[in-house]
Parts: sequence; structure tokens; C-alpha cells
Amino acid sequence: MTSTETTLSSSTTDPGDRRRWFALAIVMTAAFMDLVDVTIVNIAIPSIQRDAGASFSQIQWITAGYALAFAAGLITGGRLGDIHGRRRLFLIGIGGFTIASALCGFAANPEMLVASRILQGAMAAMMVPQVLSIVHATFPAHERGKVFGLFGAIVGLGAVSGPLLGALLTEWNLFGLEWRPIFLINLPVGIGALLLGRRYIAESKAPRALRLDLVGVALVTLGLLMLLYPLTRGRELGWPLWGYASMAGALVVFAALVAYEKRKAVRDGSPLVELSLFRVKSFAAGIAVQTVFGVGLGVFFLVWTLYMQVGLGWSALRAGLTGVPFSIAVSTAAGLSVQKLVPRFGRGVLQAGALVMAAGVLLYIGESARYGLAIASWQMALPLVVMGAGMGLIVAPLTDAILSEVPREHSGSASGLINTVQQMGNALGLGLVSVVFFGEIGDRLTPAQVGPAFVHAFEHALGWVAAVLVAIFLLMFALPRRPAQHVEGGQAEPAPKGVEEPVLAS
Repeated sequence: MTSTETTLSSSTTDPGDRRRWFALAIVMTAAFMDLVDVTIVNIAIPSIQRDAGASFSQIQWITAGYALAFAAGLITGGRLGDIHGRRRLFLIGIGGFTIASALCGFAANPEMLVASRILQGAMAAMMVPQVLSIVHATFPAHERGKVFGLFGAIVGLGAVSGPLLGALLTEWNLFGLEWRPIFLINLPVGIGALLLGRRYIAESKAPRALRLDLVGVALVTLGLLMLLYPLTRGRELGWPLWGYASMAGALVVFAALVAYEKRKAVRDGSPLVELSLFRVKSFAAGIAVQTVFGVGLGVFFLVWTLYMQVGLGWSALRAGLTGVPFSIAVSTAAGLSVQKLVPRFGRGVLQAGALVMAAGVLLYIGESARYGLAIASWQMALPLVVMGAGMGLIVAPLTDAILSEVPREHSGSASGLINTVQQMGNALGLGLVSVVFFGEIGDRLTPAQVGPAFVHAFEHALGWVAAVLVAIFLLMFALPRRPAQHVEGGQAEPAPKGVEEPVLAS
């Protein structure tokens, strides 16, 4: 450590230092970019198909390629941050994400767009795990509640802002570029975050030298691809037998990964997946909740879009605007939950969120059944606000609860696991859509039958979402009653012995 780094190290961990709040704004902006980019493409698919001449299979890969590369690289990206520095990996990731966004925006043909989306997902896998890791390593425990409240608000905004922003950019057809601005908008944001991140983000890494576990990387990547690829392509390919065999084989690969990582931890202490994290009750329980929650969200957001745009025949812009009350409710409830409610009521806030969200889903089913194809956006507002409030009560405190007892030296690995299981849950949810939604729709529908069939399938799928939320409520009994930082009256816990505090690189 240089003298400059030594001088700046103490100031970056000073509670009065403003630079870490600038750093927080930068990493939150990057997280928002990723969340928006996951959803912004869906709304522009008709424009991409029409303008670029993409086939249905290529359209599938424009969305699935990003998701597969992202999920497969998250754990590795988190561990690379632990080894080489979270700030360094964050800057590499956001720089690569910005370049990939430019390649997407200027893609000459569908094949180039697919390849650029895969690159974009891989760069996001480097960038996203560092967000939670930087927060965990930079902020003391008594401040993390407030920070994760902000993170939950960003999640809520990103969930619905993507479709709305995509609808606006596509309909405006800026400079005659059709769908391309949905990617090009990342360029000024990414360049700004890259320049400011170099100045304000503090560096942190594991306190002892770690090495990248290449066998672990190979096993994680193989297992995730064997699980997620059939789920992503299964419906399009007619659910072939090899898809089921691949998903079953993924379980074998994951079992081999666990056995290998145990031996690796004993041999040199540098496993890719820190299995000791699962001995932390709050982490293990939170990961289970996160996975199941991802399933519910994966089902809801896809069938909701199909219901409005195909079933009801609404434009992309109208569908995007309809989701605004949901987004506002998520953001508001997320901020209140961590800052005001969790310190008083602990785990009960998350469980209340699951029940409130389930109540909103049931209310939505009732509104849809009552009004059918004549339903208006304002008639959806109440159930969407109730659902959004419930989701907001979950998203921010859940992240806080999962990471509250994780040692800082493993925050990168833990953050990668959190994001990975969320993506796995979403992929499982997307796979279930083929059963709980499309399974209720006939193969050959007349134009007059499409609307009623989609409305019925939407209500059926929401029944499954409500059941998932009840399961989440029950799983939450395994979470600690209160996150660690709230048990001791809001005092910051000391850093684990031997953990290197963040330093600002000169």
C-alpha cells in the first residue's frame, strides 16, 4: 500500500466522508442500467423483428443469450472481485458493458446483435456482483440498512422503468434509429460511471491471496448452462427429451461441484464457491427465499406483458405506463421497510410483504375476472399498488438479511451467489410460464379467441404466483428474527479479524 493509499484509507471509512456516497450513487446507477437492460429489450422485440429481419429463434437468443451469459458468469465475477479488487472488476465490467451496448446499438444484422448481447451479459456478470460487495465492504453495518433501502428502491424502479423506457424510445424512433436507442442510451451513462468510478470508488479485496478456481468455474458454468438452456429454449423446441436429461444432469454436475469445492477449501483455501457461507443461517435461508422469489417474479413479469400487449391488444407505451403505480409503490415501500420498519419489527416485515403481495395478486385476479377484455389501466392501479408495496417490503430487507452476517472477505462470492440464484429463479419461472400460462392456451386460436384465452391464462398463472408467495412466507420463518446489525441497537460490527478495509487507489 502506498502512502497515498494509506492516507486515503482512513478517510474513505470515516462516516462523515462524502466520497463513499458518491461511490454508492455510481454503483447504484450501474445496477439500474443492468436491471433496465434485462427488461427494456422485451418491449422492443416487435420493432427488432420488423427492422432487423430477425427470425423467431434469433429473437429468443437476443433475450436468452444475455440471461445465460449473465447467470453463468456471476459467481466467477464475484470471486474475481475478491481476488483482484472489486473496484477494478467493476470498472472493467462497466467499460465492457458500455462497449457491448454500442455493438448492440450498431449491430449490422441479427447475428451480430445476438453475439453482442451475449458479450453484454458476460460484462454485466463482472459488474453486478461488485455492487453489493462494494457496499458491504465500504459501509459499516449500522448504515447498510439505509443503503439497502436505496438498493431496493432502485430494484423497483428498474423492474418497471425498463418496459416504459423501451416503449418511449421505440415509439419516438429517434433519428430514424427504430429500436437502437434502447442500447445506445447506455453509452453516456456508462462513460460517466466509468470516469466517476475511477475517482470515487474505494478499492477492496480479500485480506489474503486467493487464486481463481478454474475447475470450479468450469463446473459452475457447465451446470448452469445445462439447467438454464433447456428452460430457455424448451418451449420453442417442443420440450425434447434431451432437455430433461440435461436438467437432470445439471444436478449431478452441481453435486460434483460441492464435493470438489470442499476438497479445494481444505487443500488451499481458495474455492470458487465459499461453502462455509451456507453455515451462516441467515445466508442459507435468504438464498432459498431469493430463489423462490425469483421464480414468482419470472412468471409474473412475462405473463403480465403478454396479457396486456397480446391479450388486451394494448400498445407498448400504454402497457409501460400502466406499470408506473407498481414501480412507485415498490420504491416507496423499499425505502420505508429498511429505514423504519425492519429495525422495529425485523423478519415480520418481510413476511408481511409476502402476504401483502399475495393479496395484491388475488385482487388482480378478481379485477381481471370482473372486467375481462374491457379492463382499463386505472382499474389495475389498486392491485398493482398493493403488489408493489408487498414487493418493496421484501426486496431491500432480504438483501440486507442475506449479507448481514457474511464476513467481508467473502462478500464478492456471496454477492455473486445472491445474483446467480435470483437469475436461476427467474429462469425457472420463465420455464414454468410454458406450463402455467401457455398450457392454458390452445394451439390454434381464431382472432376472436385470442383475447379471452390470454385473459384466462393470465388469471391461472397469477394463481400460481400467489401460491409461490405463500411458500415464501413459510420459508421466511428460517430467517433470523432481526438482521445482525439491528440486534445490537444499530451499532456497527467490527470487521472480521484480518479483513482489509477498503482503500482508495491513487
